[in-house]
Amino acid sequence: MLKFARITFLATALMLATAASMPAPASAGDSDPLFVNMTTSDAHRAEMAIGFSRKQQERKHPVTVFLNDKGVAVAAKSKAGEFAKHQGMLAQIIKDGGTVIVCPMCMKHYGIAKDDLIDGAQVGNPELTGGLLFKDGTQTLTW
Repeated sequence: MLKFARITFLATALMLATAASMPAPASAGDSDPLFVNMTTSDAHRAEMAIGFSRKQQERKHPVTVFLNDKGVAVAAKSKAGEFAKHQGMLAQIIKDGGTVIVCPMCMKHYGIAKDDLIDGAQVGNPELTGGLLFKDGTQTLTW
């Protein structure tokens, strides 16, 4: 019986030590930055991505919307007929202090010039994009 008690005690101690050494689950803070990676030019999906970003910005989260792949079309003034609502939402994000970054390689691939971008949208570069993506506490989502 004494041997069983020792084994039970050691097993319990081992379980408690293991549980105590496990990291706490990650959780977003009240003002953690949000970095949204938007790869789509599908109107519905783009509205979801930008709308979600805007709602989090209203909750005081600093917001970055990174437009890449087909998503770069959403920021093109020449596509305003197709994306007027989306461009208005992006403009509001920028006006309220958010950042909209457009992938330069994707712009080149899809034939979108820098002067065709909506006001306030920035052409990405490693320092700008990486600086916002890897900022401490940043949470990310992709559409």
